[in-house]
Amino acid sequence: MTTTEPERPQTEPERPRAGAGARGAPGQGLTWSLHGRGPEDVPVLADPGPPLGRPAGPATGRGVRVCVVDSGVERDHPLIGPLAGSWVVVKGEESGKISVEPTTTGDTCGHGTACAGIVRRTAPECEIHSVRVLGERFSGTGDVLMAGLRWAVEQGFDVVNLSLSTTRTQFAQELHSLADSAYFARTVIVASAHNTPVESFPWRFASVISVGSHQEDDPELHLYNPEPPVEFFGPGQNVTVPWLGGRTIRTTGNSFATPYVAGLCARVLSAHPRMTAFQLKNALYLSAANVRHTPRPSTAAGDIRDDSEN
Repeated sequence: MTTTEPERPQTEPERPRAGAGARGAPGQGLTWSLHGRGPEDVPVLADPGPPLGRPAGPATGRGVRVCVVDSGVERDHPLIGPLAGSWVVVKGEESGKISVEPTTTGDTCGHGTACAGIVRRTAPECEIHSVRVLGERFSGTGDVLMAGLRWAVEQGFDVVNLSLSTTRTQFAQELHSLADSAYFARTVIVASAHNTPVESFPWRFASVISVGSHQEDDPELHLYNPEPPVEFFGPGQNVTVPWLGGRTIRTTGNSFATPYVAGLCARVLSAHPRMTAFQLKNALYLSAANVRHTPRPSTAAGDIRDDSEN
């Protein structure tokens, strides 16, 4: 039974970053209060991030590790190039034991290749890694998805692209916990919203960056959604993407808006490597094309300011 659902395309042929800090196991070194300690005991080397969310100067994703959890990636596709690493989640037929192993098998259906190609186009100098969790007919199971995503989080990738979701509520709590663990470890999960208005996971969780698609012609434009839970819209309708056999297709789906936003995250992090997950989400908000930046009211001497409650 299929439990993992990629946002299926409608097709027409044609290193850990600097300053990230130690990534311990969840719960390791937790601090519940600063009893007996002060600010000087918990110094943080911070990166304020780019003004209005846009990195200053060239930002190409250099030094940022992006993991595409999907159907695999075709080896040496001309629009993607070599991968930094490729793995597959394997489930024993008899034992049911799940493991993550290195692989050279490439892509099973094209979906992961398309996503990796969009990441490469958006952040050309990032490292792309692949974890295959889907089979030949865009099918997969929740336990395999969980194993692949958990492995990616444990490796400390900077960005994880997940153009997949599951409608199976039995996986929701575990996915939620895993998404929170990634958030606190500064691994950013960029997750695709379902293409239809149904409840699915993990894009519904606030600890991930959730993405839908827009129909604008500008391929470098993203929007903020003022009415979440989908937070951002990226170019994903009638877009050209890499596909199997070294070719390209034109396709539509939230799946293909998601790696664009993942690539934007890689670009920002390459210029501002110490940014936290919540800073990064704010950078996407500030740089969205539909967010208007209004000047703050002046509080200079002589100005009148009313702070009373209405």
